[in-house]
Amino acid sequence: MRNTVQDAISDINKGKMVLVFDFDDRERETDMTIASQFVTAETIREMRKNAGGLICTTVHNDLKEALDLPFLAEVFGCSSQDHPVLTLLSPNDLPYDTKSAFGITINHRKTFTGITDKDRALTVSEFAKLAAQTTRLDANGLRAEFGRNFRAPGHIHLLNASKELLSQRFGHTELTTALMVMAGVTPSSTICEMMGDDGNALNKEQARHYAEKNDLCFLEGKQVIEAWRDWGKKR
Repeated sequence: MRNTVQDAISDINKGKMVLVFDFDDRERETDMTIASQFVTAETIREMRKNAGGLICTTVHNDLKEALDLPFLAEVFGCSSQDHPVLTLLSPNDLPYDTKSAFGITINHRKTFTGITDKDRALTVSEFAKLAAQTTRLDANGLRAEFGRNFRAPGHIHLLNASKELLSQRFGHTELTTALMVMAGVTPSSTICEMMGDDGNALNKEQARHYAEKNDLCFLEGKQVIEAWRDWGKKR
């Protein structure tokens, strides 16, 4: 079975899916992940049918800061004076983490409803193109491009990665974004939780079996963290 970080990096560069389980003491979930730059309508269909969770796209902190993208909880906080009920909905009791990575939702302006496989693939792939320009355009240029090509709200959920990947937060957002950085592709992943037929998240062994059956790499979060730390020491 292919279950090393190097296997995953090789597959990521080929545009293949990788399965990433976080931790037994965290969400205990496996996410399908792929480099956002390689997302197609077929990718979205596979995630929708064979994973079944929420399809989201991660945002590296460099792009988050350049675009001045807020966390969704921050948006709610700013609106709470006009809508006090939002204060009551504060995500301060997450059983597996201290902070939600959820950011805003977007559609590409050339989509129709934004929910079809083709529409979501267009939104993700075009967002990846924007992310690839992080080092080429200044913040004003990136924001102008973002506003020109996208609208909000939409059907792709953005997940804001923490400032220093895998130093304080260890969610799928950080784990998969770190994999993209190590793979040398545009540092944005598109992920979807794998659901089981019993109404719960697909358990780890079932996810491992799915990976083996479909010739996919299966990783655990601890492997990604170890590889990330080794990678950082060599830079």
